[in-house]
Amino acid sequence: MRVLGIDPGLTRCGVGVVEGVAGRPLTMIRVGVVRTSSDAELGDRLVAVERGIEQWLDEHSPGYVAVERVFAQHNVRTVMGTAQASAVAMLCAARRGIPVALHTPSEVKAAVTGSGRADKAQVGAMVTRLLRLDAPPKPADAADALALAICHIWRAPAQNRLQQAVAAHRTSGASRTPGAAGTPGPSRTPGAPGTSRTLKGRTA
Repeated sequence: MRVLGIDPGLTRCGVGVVEGVAGRPLTMIRVGVVRTSSDAELGDRLVAVERGIEQWLDEHSPGYVAVERVFAQHNVRTVMGTAQASAVAMLCAARRGIPVALHTPSEVKAAVTGSGRADKAQVGAMVTRLLRLDAPPKPADAADALALAICHIWRAPAQNRLQQAVAAHRTSGASRTPGAAGTPGPSRTPGAPGTSRTLKGRTA
């Protein structure tokens, strides 16, 4: 499984590609940051983010894209920029038919460090250890992108089994529904309301 992790942001959009399967050592393919100038117009910055992500998709052909789920913060301006960059990332992947998964920061931290409250230094240290790197990726946005990819590789098997179980339950539930298409409804009891019964050769 090859996953492109994206830590969305307008000024710095972290990107990292990790390959492997759950339960086995993972390999970092590449890590970096897509940057835009804070002095540029918003539209131009979003175009720059799009081009950067498209280039990574072209070069590495991931099977999945993992994006950090945007959550509320006190700085509304930061949230808006992050949400806009996140939407661009999802659009780039969807345009190519690549499945997109959203993971919250706490999910990523818990998956990588064992604690949903870990700080960026702890995340960077564990990413370095898990991918057998010489030093933590810089800046922190790059390390977060790798953590997102690692999180998805480890969580994907469980998520897939859950989705399959839910789909199977819905399918079996629909087939057992009385009166469903292709399923005979309940038979009526002779003499019950709405049925006719024969009395001495005439219909009552």
